[in-house]
Amino acid sequence: MSETTRNVQPVIANLGKESAGELVPSRYAVRVGDVDVVLISDGMLPLPTSTMSTNVNEADRNDWFDSRFLQRDMFDWALNIALVRSGDRLILIDSGVGDGFEYFTRAGRSVMRLESAGIDLAAITDIVITHMHMDHVGGLNVDGVKARLRPDVRIHVSAAEVEFWKAPDFSKTVMPETVPPALRKAAAKFVQLYGENIVPFHQTVQVATGVSARVTGGHTPGHSVVDIASNGEKLTFVGDAIFEVGFDNPEWQNGFEHEPEVAVDVRIALLNEAADTGALLAAAHIAFPSIGHIAKNGTGFRFVPVPWDY
Repeated sequence: MSETTRNVQPVIANLGKESAGELVPSRYAVRVGDVDVVLISDGMLPLPTSTMSTNVNEADRNDWFDSRFLQRDMFDWALNIALVRSGDRLILIDSGVGDGFEYFTRAGRSVMRLESAGIDLAAITDIVITHMHMDHVGGLNVDGVKARLRPDVRIHVSAAEVEFWKAPDFSKTVMPETVPPALRKAAAKFVQLYGENIVPFHQTVQVATGVSARVTGGHTPGHSVVDIASNGEKLTFVGDAIFEVGFDNPEWQNGFEHEPEVAVDVRIALLNEAADTGALLAAAHIAFPSIGHIAKNGTGFRFVPVPWDY
């Protein structure tokens, strides 16, 4: 080992430690007209690759993962949330996975990263939950979080989503066996903690000037996306409607989809919408910061990430 290598190693080793800050940026801000949007990484979820393509054969799935230089059995699934400021309203979109899941030790960073960005939880006026899976409501379930939120915080969830989780149907999902019980538990705890704050909506709701949510269904019966539009510019946060494998293969079904056939139609419609309008798109499970445009590419689509603005 050279002297140069020995001198560099301690510096590299310390880069990711708290005293030196995070090794990789965990938040990225853009402006959509007059609205500020910040994408925040909650971390990474290790999941079986089989969950990304439950209706195709293993060889086709392997080909796609091989083409991305990814392992064939397990892969790291990005998990992102968003924070939006419109006028005097500060809106959180989803909350990450939270804690208490021993198999998700590299996620659950949302609250910490909001704090590191200088965000006081008490400043949040509204929360939009795209759907009530544990990696979207779990951050709100963490001990102590509710006490730090304002008592009158409005939590916008579609009425269909709230109703679904009273007796959720997993008959069309293909998940690891440990996941459904965890999903039920997280959804029930969320409703128990925040029932008085939930503001259910049916088809659409305007949360703030230029910020609205609309029900798409598919991933879950009440799954919603969030549209941010201002001064002729638009960004849609699509939650779990679109995954990275879905650009090339939008017809591939996901094991976490409760209505897989509907989810395919929703995915294609959202991709066509973004491609036709040129609007920006961001998502919960596209590699951070997940912001880009959609271009049509034969029978599929192509994700075009925006250049990072330093």
